[in-house]
Amino acid sequence: MSPTSRTQPRVRASELVGRGWLNTGGRELTLGDLRGKIVLLDFWTFCCINCLHVIDELRGLEERYHDVLVTIGVHSPKFVHEADPDALAAAVERYDVAHPVLDDPELTTWKAYTARAWPTLVLIDPEGYIVGHMAGEGHTPNIAVAVEQLVAEHEARGTLHRGSGPYVPPEPTSGLLRFPAKALALPTGNLLVADAGHHRLVELAPDGETLVRTIGSGERGRDDGAADSASLSEPNGLCLLPPEVAQQVGYDVVVADTVNHLLRGVHLGSGTVTTLAGTGEQFMVGAPNNVLPGEEPATEDYGPGRRIRLSSPWDVAWSAEARAVVVAMAGHHTLWTFDPADGHLARLGGTMNEGLVDGELRQAWFAQPSGLSVGEDGRVWLADSETSALRYVDVPGAQVRTVVGQGLFDFGHRDGPAAQALLQHPLGVAALADGRVAVADTYNGAVRLYDPATGEVSTVATGLAEPSGLLVDDDGAHLVVVESAAHRLTRVPVPDGAAHRHDGGAHRTHRPVTEVAPRFTLRVVFTPPAGQKLDDRFGPSTQLSVSADALVAGGGTGTELERQVTLGLGSLGAEDDGRTVLSVTAKAASCDADSGVEFPACHLAAQDWGIPVRVVEGGPEELVLNLHG
Repeated sequence: MSPTSRTQPRVRASELVGRGWLNTGGRELTLGDLRGKIVLLDFWTFCCINCLHVIDELRGLEERYHDVLVTIGVHSPKFVHEADPDALAAAVERYDVAHPVLDDPELTTWKAYTARAWPTLVLIDPEGYIVGHMAGEGHTPNIAVAVEQLVAEHEARGTLHRGSGPYVPPEPTSGLLRFPAKALALPTGNLLVADAGHHRLVELAPDGETLVRTIGSGERGRDDGAADSASLSEPNGLCLLPPEVAQQVGYDVVVADTVNHLLRGVHLGSGTVTTLAGTGEQFMVGAPNNVLPGEEPATEDYGPGRRIRLSSPWDVAWSAEARAVVVAMAGHHTLWTFDPADGHLARLGGTMNEGLVDGELRQAWFAQPSGLSVGEDGRVWLADSETSALRYVDVPGAQVRTVVGQGLFDFGHRDGPAAQALLQHPLGVAALADGRVAVADTYNGAVRLYDPATGEVSTVATGLAEPSGLLVDDDGAHLVVVESAAHRLTRVPVPDGAAHRHDGGAHRTHRPVTEVAPRFTLRVVFTPPAGQKLDDRFGPSTQLSVSADALVAGGGTGTELERQVTLGLGSLGAEDDGRTVLSVTAKAASCDADSGVEFPACHLAAQDWGIPVRVVEGGPEELVLNLHG
C-alpha cells in the first residue's frame, strides 16, 4: 500500500450511503464533510470476531492520529438480527466503538467499495481518493505507515486539515449489569456473572438480582491482584474447578478474559485474580510465542500457558475425561485444553480454518465456538456461532459431530428434526441431566431444546434480548438465561417433554455474487509491506488453500498463488442456482529487503475469503484476490 504512488489511475471514493448514522449526535455525514481528513472505512458486522479484533486494533491508531484520521465503521450485516437498528445500536455500545458508524443494511456502501470479506478496510486520502484496500485483521502497522506518509504529503500541499472529528459518544447504559455474558452457580448457591460491559465479575444472591460483591475494578485492563484492584476486559466464560483441583492450584474459577486474550483464575475466598494463560497479545499467524532464556519453549499447539498467545477465548468448561479445562478459542476457530495442575495449554481440535467440517477432531473446522457445556456422558457440547450450529466433541474418541447446522451462511428459526432445524448465531449451551441440550439461540432471541432420544429440536422461550449464556438451576426445572442486551438474568421453566414447535423460515446470507466460468484461473496477488520482499531462503514463501462444495479440480493446499479451479454445475442442486461458496486461504512470508542483514525482520500475511460465486457457462475465466502484507 503506497499512498503516494501515481502509477495507477486515482479512484474517487464513493459516497457513504445507508439507513442512518450512529455516534454522530444525529448528524448525517458525507465524504464532503470529511474532506481534509484521512478517512479509514472499516466494513464490519457485529457477529464477526475478526471485526471485533479490528475495532480493538484501531483504538491506539485513532488515539495517536486523533486530529488527522477519522475512522468510519460501515456496518454491513451478515445475519438478519444484525440488520435490526436497535441491535446495532446495542452492539456499538457493547463493544465501545469510539467512531461514527454508518448503518448499511442493504450493503449499498459495501457493494460500492467492492468489499468481499468481513472485515475490509479502505483508506481514503484528504482529497477523497482511495489509497488502500485490504481485508482481514493485523493491518494496523501498515496503516500507520500510510497515514504518516499521507500526513507529510498533504500537509506540504496544504490539503490536510487538523482538528477534532465528527464522533459524538452515546449516553452510557446505567444499571448493575451491562451486557452480561455468562453465569456460573457457586457452591454457596450464589451466582457469579461475567459482567462484560463493566469489565468485571459480579456475585449475586440466588435471586439473580441482589448484589453480593464485585470482582474487578470495572476499568478495562489486565492487572492481577485483589478484588477491588484487578482488571479485566470484556470477560465471557466462567468455569468452576472441582474442589480437589481448586485446592491444589489455589484458585476456584477460570475466566475467559476475552479481549485481553487471557485465561484468569479467581480465588473465591479472597477475590484475588491471577493470570493463568496467554501473554496479553493476540495470536497472529507467524507471530512467535514468548520464550524467556532457560524456559520451556511453546509451540502454536502446546506449551506453558503463559507463553502462548491466545485469540479471544470465549468460554471455558471443565472436562473430567480430559482432566482439564476445555477452552473455546473463538478468535481462530479452535478448541484447547488448559491443565490447571501444570499450567500447560494444548490444542484439542480445529485447524484455524473457519467452517463446518466434522470427523477427526484435530482436522475438524469450527467457526467461532462461543459456548461450552459438558454432559453427564462426558460429551462436550458447543455452540458454534458463525455456522449457527450445535455440535459435540467425543473427547476419548477425538471426534466431532454436528447435530444442528448447515454452514457459514445458512440460518433461521426452524424446529423439527435436527437435520432440518436452524439456529441463528447461538452463543450458549447447557447440557441437562436427562441428556437433553438447551441452546441460547442468541440472534433469534430464543432458548431452544435438542432431545437426542427423539432427534427433535423445539423452542422453549422466545422474545429474549440476545440470550448469550444458560445455567441449569439446581433443581433442573429452570434455566437461568443471561439476557445480555437486556442487562439481566431471567428464569425460564424447562418442559418435561418437547416444547412448542416454531417455523420462522430459513435464511441464507446473500452477499454480492461473483460469476465465474466452470473452469477459471484463481490468482492471489501479494503486495509485501514497504521495504520487504518475499522470503524464499528456506523454501516456498507462499501457500494457497482452496475448497468448495462443488469443487471438481483445483482444491487442496499448494505453494503457488495461482491455479486452475474447476467447479461442477452438475453437483449443485436446482435450488442453488449455480451458486456455491469458494473458500480461499492465502499466506505469504516477507522479510526486510536489505540483503546485508543476517536476521531480517519478517512478517507472515494471511487472509481467508468465503466468496459466494455463481457458476455460469461463458462466465469470467479469472478471479483475482489481493493479499496485503
